[in-house]
Amino acid sequence: MTNVKKKKKEDSYDDCWMYILLLTTLAILLESAKSYTFIFKGVSLTYSLFLLPLVFFIANYISKKYDYKKAVAAISISGVSFVLFTAIMSFALGERLILSNVSGEFCAYVVSQFLNLTLYVFISNNTKSPYLLIFLNYLFSLIVFYMVYTLIYLNIILFDTYWLGYFTTLGIQFLICLPIAYLDKKTTKKK
Repeated sequence: MTNVKKKKKEDSYDDCWMYILLLTTLAILLESAKSYTFIFKGVSLTYSLFLLPLVFFIANYISKKYDYKKAVAAISISGVSFVLFTAIMSFALGERLILSNVSGEFCAYVVSQFLNLTLYVFISNNTKSPYLLIFLNYLFSLIVFYMVYTLIYLNIILFDTYWLGYFTTLGIQFLICLPIAYLDKKTTKKK
């Protein structure tokens, strides 16, 4: 009898907040890492390119383990948190907060996350979630992220190295998404 009560008590504990905190932390780290760059084949790239596929994975995992509503809440909380973090850090460092940077990143983050999540839930519910569709969902979400950001923060399209950096970033993230899509496929849905 005590084992049944103990089992029910364990099942009733909702640890969703830990994944929301993880997504929020990764979103803030994503925002922080954009300031640090490295040179790859003559193009300056940010370290945040390594984190973005993981952010999509965590949001998808929350929807898989819990439900769509909790994943939407996690995306909303993490998006607002990284905007607040940016505003607080700009104030703390005595820098000017550039609205086009923050709005571009926020819109790109939210639009690409919701698109990713919606497609992911559709794929999960209406197919047997083949590896290729999951992988393409990640890639499509990354493309949407960079294109929305570019549309809002338009003046960087004019640089000669922008498109080289854009496709190099997507190429690196393509390689990162291969194991992430495999890991995503291997995680089981909680019933």
